[in-house]
Amino acid sequence: MPRRQPLTVLVVDHSPGHASSLVAALATLEGIQVACTLDSPLELMARVAEHLPDVVLIDTGSPSRDVLEQLAAVNASAPRPVVMFANDAGDETIRAALRAGVSAYIVDGLSPGRLEPILRVARERFREEQRLRAELEDTKGRLAERKVVERAKGILMTQRGMSEEEAFAALRRHAMERGLKLGDAAKQLIDIAALLG
Repeated sequence: MPRRQPLTVLVVDHSPGHASSLVAALATLEGIQVACTLDSPLELMARVAEHLPDVVLIDTGSPSRDVLEQLAAVNASAPRPVVMFANDAGDETIRAALRAGVSAYIVDGLSPGRLEPILRVARERFREEQRLRAELEDTKGRLAERKVVERAKGILMTQRGMSEEEAFAALRRHAMERGLKLGDAAKQLIDIAALLG
């Protein structure tokens, strides 16, 4: 069986007194290393940038606005899987945590035996979510480029009396001659047409 890659964990204890039990539980797990422990979320962004943890683990009674704002900032600039242990099982609280970037929201207690699988599942779920986001962005980009190409073809067809195939060939030739992507060449043509009125 292949050896698992060790996980580095950044712990945020927003519930006074719980961090020691959480860190102690992590210490019993093979292949898990605590990179840093914080008692406030305000340094989260800086510590994530410094330690580049594989997982951020947060223990809180109920995620405060500060916690959620810091998580959203981390999620926007340096996304990481986040596991949150909380006592608040309210639907709105859970939704707010997930919107801020929490991968796994665990209510009512921490069982050391469940900790490792929770961390690994959160990490895999996070990877899949990142893959889907990248795929969505790529699809959006291609769709936007296609709209620009269609508009540029329309301009060539109207102004030069070209067929759709001729307009596309002309646009492609223009892009190749200038070493541009098709979408960039199309945008250039649209900008010139707008300039010339």
